[in-house]
Amino acid sequence: MNALLDHLPYYVAAWIFVWGLYGVATSKNLVHLIICVAVLQSSTYVLLLAIGYERGAIAPIFVDRDPGTPATDPIVQALMLTDVVVEATVMALLLALAVQAHKRTGTLDPGELALRRMRG
Repeated sequence: MNALLDHLPYYVAAWIFVWGLYGVATSKNLVHLIICVAVLQSSTYVLLLAIGYERGAIAPIFVDRDPGTPATDPIVQALMLTDVVVEATVMALLLALAVQAHKRTGTLDPGELALRRMRG
């Protein structure tokens, strides 16, 4: 049972990833597709949290006080912040592209967008 709990965050990250991927594959609307990409991205947050978590560890800034106490890895925190910034940028770009696609074609259906010729 303890091994299952140790691997639970990885299972949750995989579950979120699969649902996001399912949404991307079955989406009939560009905005829905973009939201599903955001769900895919959020699975990386859970994965990074699972990687960076250590039982009994303290914040890395307090390592100087007691050398025998384990500390969490600060690299994971930096990766998480980078991941958040990248996701916000990608979502803004994708939403801007969806707005432009709707302006030029009048639809947000990816199937119809592929059939229509977009003029630029």
